[in-house]
Amino acid sequence: MTDAVDRPEVKLPSDVTDEYEDWKTGDDIKDAVLADTARRIDATNGAIVRGDTGAPGLSFYYRDKALTDAVAWVQAYVDANLSFTGTTRYYAPDVTLTGDKAASVVYCSDESKGFNKDRKTKKVDKTPSDESPYVLYNTRLEKNKQGVWQTTNLISKRGDKKCTA
Repeated sequence: MTDAVDRPEVKLPSDVTDEYEDWKTGDDIKDAVLADTARRIDATNGAIVRGDTGAPGLSFYYRDKALTDAVAWVQAYVDANLSFTGTTRYYAPDVTLTGDKAASVVYCSDESKGFNKDRKTKKVDKTPSDESPYVLYNTRLEKNKQGVWQTTNLISKRGDKKCTA
């Protein structure tokens, strides 16, 4: 989907893939919400793999509490000297519009094919995790003056039954 907004360019390295399954609804507004949600995910993952808490995509696609939380999330990877590699699948998106300027998106991710990577040695940790690779996300978005759907709140729950069923 293209629009007139001047968006920051986000490029993931060749060893990182974000797959979006069924992220089209056929409704223009819902599809715009989903497109900016996907761009926000890519921007976050790009910031993590580059170790850049000041990545322009973060402040472009997040605001308020969600921006503070996203910067802290990226910083946690930096502090642990970690990046990641592999494929993350995002699926089962459910968009609810609240008027013209607000929406919520609930979706799942499957991180079973993504692995932590040591930032210095580049060694990939493929040790199976005790944690579920499935995560449920519940987000609130608000449309700004430029027409960008920015995430204002994001809650995640690892191992939620909605994503493992």
